[in-house]
Amino acid sequence: MKHKNRSGFTIVELLVVISIIALLIAILLPAIGKARDAARVTQSSANLRNLAVANDTYSSDWADRQFTAVPDDMGLAFSEGLGPVDYNNQIACMPQQLVGYDYNGALWGWWCAGNLCNGYPGDPGYWNGCFYYVFQPFGLNGGNFGSFRVPTTKAFNAYVGDRWYDPVFWAPKDTYPLRVAEPFFNYPDEFNPYSPDNSSAQVIAYSSYIWSPAAMFSGEVFSHCGYKSPYGSNLPGAWRSPAVGQVRFPGQKVRMIEHHWLQNRETDANPSFGGSDPSWMFNHGYNSKPVTLFFDGHVAVIGTSDFMEGDTRAQVQAENNDVCGVCPTGSGQCQTGLWSRDTPKGANGYYGDLSYDTLVDTSAVILTTDGALGRDYFGAK
Repeated sequence: MKHKNRSGFTIVELLVVISIIALLIAILLPAIGKARDAARVTQSSANLRNLAVANDTYSSDWADRQFTAVPDDMGLAFSEGLGPVDYNNQIACMPQQLVGYDYNGALWGWWCAGNLCNGYPGDPGYWNGCFYYVFQPFGLNGGNFGSFRVPTTKAFNAYVGDRWYDPVFWAPKDTYPLRVAEPFFNYPDEFNPYSPDNSSAQVIAYSSYIWSPAAMFSGEVFSHCGYKSPYGSNLPGAWRSPAVGQVRFPGQKVRMIEHHWLQNRETDANPSFGGSDPSWMFNHGYNSKPVTLFFDGHVAVIGTSDFMEGDTRAQVQAENNDVCGVCPTGSGQCQTGLWSRDTPKGANGYYGDLSYDTLVDTSAVILTTDGALGRDYFGAK
């Protein structure tokens, strides 16, 4: 009998093939990762373009105004020594910050009462804390929250999908908020107050995108001639935000931006933050590049280094043009940069003392000098 030798791979040949496959994987994986990352940035840009349309529609319905949760005459009330509780008791009941109906038909919101607020739950004392937490644009008198963080409320989400947990409000790279929000994306309810896994545990995720809070105040508050308190007695128009048409540099003033450091992030969590969302802020890393919507409607990826470079250029330009020389006698400390360093937030600005590195130094967007009338970015040199 005769037998034929069977052809096959030798061990050396197998090792060569395995090595080639491993090399190809090593080459392709970074490319795949970059493509996936680019796709996520593209999705975030698309979200902001959709929100640009929503902002424009809101403005067309409200006489070219930006979103605000505070009555225009709140500054007049403060100038007469009346606080938020007094306003609800003596002047009018401010519109409530509604969140939405849940699956049981219950309406959720930040309910704040007063003598003139018939039918609303809560008590007048709670209104005071409620106003300072989520009705005012930004906590200049303590805290760092405000209505700039909640474009998801009914007053604005009605211009998007009429739901708090609409996917357009979340960037695909915003890890911690997305973990809470994503399970609710396919729910038909306007708002879902409880965890899908535990009907007694309340959970909430805030949008990946924020408005520029400085732009939601009158430009006098963050004036280049010095910060003026909106809680004081000499600025009755402090809470009236400028109309969109009044924005002087629409291509350089940020309207909305990714709140967290999502591009070129060094670590996932800021060890200084506790709770369920320990994310870094967009201004915490020198290499951070948040996707940004400007008032003229264009969307771009702008680095914090670009904000800082623009701030330096603004200071030189202001000094060369003696901007401070036109400020009235007795005004506050003149601000020559693109963000105000004399507010109650101090020279460190918005969480600046908790930054990842010492190179970054900007609170653009949050504390923009002159508010909506200023700019956050200078563009190309």
